[in-house]
Amino acid sequence: MSEADDILEMAVMAGLPRAFAAPWERVALSARIPVSDAARARRLVWVPGEEAMARRYPRVSVVLPYPFAVAAVPVATPRALYGAVFVTWPGSRPAELSAVERARLVAAADRLAVRLERAAERGQRITGEADFTGTAPPAGAAAEAARMVARLPEGVCSLDIDARITFANTAMGELVGVPAARLVGRSLWSALPWLDDPVHEDRYRAALMSQEGTSFVALRPPRHWLEFRLHPSRSGITVQVAPASRGAAGEPPGTALRDGRPGGPPAKDRDTPRSAPERPADDAARHGPSRLVAISHLLSLAGALTEAVGVSDVVELVADEIMPAVGSSALVVLAAEGGRLRVLGHRGYDDPMIVGRFDGMPLTAPTPGARALATGVPSFFATRAELEHIYPVRTATPDGMAAWAYLPLIASGRPVGTCVLGYAEPHRFGTDERALLTSLGGLMAQALERARLYDAKHRLAHGLQSALLPHSLPLLPGLDVAARYLPGTQGMDIGGDFYDLMRTEGGAAPPEAAGRGAVSRIRPDAAAVIGDVQGHNVAAAGMMGQVRTAVRAYTAAGQSPGRVMSSTNRLLIDLDADLLASCLYVHLDLDRRRVLLARAGHPQPLLRDPEGRVHVLDLAGGPLLGVDPSAVYPTTSVPLPPGSVLVFYTDGLIERPGTDIDDALAELAGRLARAGEPLEELADALLGDTPSERGDDTALLLLRTRDRP
Repeated sequence: MSEADDILEMAVMAGLPRAFAAPWERVALSARIPVSDAARARRLVWVPGEEAMARRYPRVSVVLPYPFAVAAVPVATPRALYGAVFVTWPGSRPAELSAVERARLVAAADRLAVRLERAAERGQRITGEADFTGTAPPAGAAAEAARMVARLPEGVCSLDIDARITFANTAMGELVGVPAARLVGRSLWSALPWLDDPVHEDRYRAALMSQEGTSFVALRPPRHWLEFRLHPSRSGITVQVAPASRGAAGEPPGTALRDGRPGGPPAKDRDTPRSAPERPADDAARHGPSRLVAISHLLSLAGALTEAVGVSDVVELVADEIMPAVGSSALVVLAAEGGRLRVLGHRGYDDPMIVGRFDGMPLTAPTPGARALATGVPSFFATRAELEHIYPVRTATPDGMAAWAYLPLIASGRPVGTCVLGYAEPHRFGTDERALLTSLGGLMAQALERARLYDAKHRLAHGLQSALLPHSLPLLPGLDVAARYLPGTQGMDIGGDFYDLMRTEGGAAPPEAAGRGAVSRIRPDAAAVIGDVQGHNVAAAGMMGQVRTAVRAYTAAGQSPGRVMSSTNRLLIDLDADLLASCLYVHLDLDRRRVLLARAGHPQPLLRDPEGRVHVLDLAGGPLLGVDPSAVYPTTSVPLPPGSVLVFYTDGLIERPGTDIDDALAELAGRLARAGEPLEELADALLGDTPSERGDDTALLLLRTRDRP
């Protein structure tokens, strides 16, 4: 782990090219990949094959769509986490990790953790990197093997895990058109430029990852088709090369070729030899997998960005996963709003004054952030001198960094914002890295535009919901009240659940109760309602507002609970809205210490008596509102001594996938019996076990009676 304690940095890679794992050179501890999960949870993570990887880690599956198994093990002691180790196997191995294998992996990781802990206690820092290769055969045997292979009429060469040619026979040189002596020591992709194609490199990666043989057909200009067969091992790959058999159309059947695939250049272009400048051998190893690794990197980042919902999610994901991947130390995401740049989020800047320099910057300002957005062209500055050579110090928004990348965020041809990546040390941006960061800016722009649209709809939905629900509930003597509303986590977070509490007029108090000469006065009672209109959209929310208003009107008219339900039912049918609603209406007679209830297809309420016993009130009721214009809703009277707690709720509180309703109701009653006395704490306790991924919104209304003063 890095000094930041939330980043995993690759230290050792064995058996595969390090470039293959470039997207995970530096990853956040929170990333959803096996090695991060193992380190974070401090447990062994086993992924037995391609299907399991696609199901559990789809982002890894997109980047490495090959049949292989992986085990990731944390390297940790009880006092510290040092990192994790992952080991891969061919996909043909058994799906189960045996107890012996599991024990050996855990024991090896534990021994490594102990050694690292001891080194840390001595003040030593382990920073070395290693590369492991197989043991070389005796010199005599190697010479005899070389002579044997040289006599074969078929081309043969040997590649190490970095695709460097370590041996090639004479036939190989003749087939590819390059003398064997000139092939040795060079990357296959550099020595044979016509092989430098992501399609071919993908087969090479597949062979190394899966440890299974594979093949591909390639065109050696001008018109020579060659078949390459790859036979992998953990120390490298043996390649057989032979002329490919031609199909009826003059091309090898069933192949995807650089210049011969559908939609490629016309035949006259395919017959023209292509040349590429020779690259030094040391550059070849770096060049070989760079393009495919960049593609893999982008696929991984694209998969990560699809998981972001709101703007804050996009910013957090970029900070947690993309910053480590590109090696930046700081990040600012800016949005174009009202002709100015506004800071949507940042990471890596401790001083708020630094971030404040970005916020409110006019789009016409002569600064790199504004210029990148105005022109749509990214800017890269390897040093502060390069930045100040173009922009004056006062307009360059100095932030303490030593290198910068300014990426314009353009989505659907429209400027969305700018992403600023800062580097603590001077940083040279190579061609491949610039292309990668530019592509990353496009992905971020799409995700940011989608997230801002979601946030706008989210604000609209919650504004409508809050406008339709009561902003406050009346304070009544002798009655404590607590209410909650939680939206579902899907869609626009808007629904038809509602609740309300109304003051009603009870009977007249006798004048003598207030003393000699006092006039009679009306004792206020209360009416409460809770309901759920079908649907999770604006129509449901609008109907919810109409139902709530109707209930208030019929209550003010002095109707009984059953009549209120009947009148509201007929109103819904007259409105012809094609929506149904469940509802529970309550009239509280606080002086007589009783409650009258009428139910229309709504879940049964709960009553906790003063002794703490919980009862499910099995009320007779009528059908859902909006079904039958002649429906009757009976009224039930229930005693309500002081200290009683009534719990009304919508079905979102108890309906969960795979859970029986009766079991969920019993669990809710158990929480009510165990909860504390303050009503607000009781409401939180009843909602505490609600799943974070709710499929439905939830309304909760609690009423507790007490002696009137």
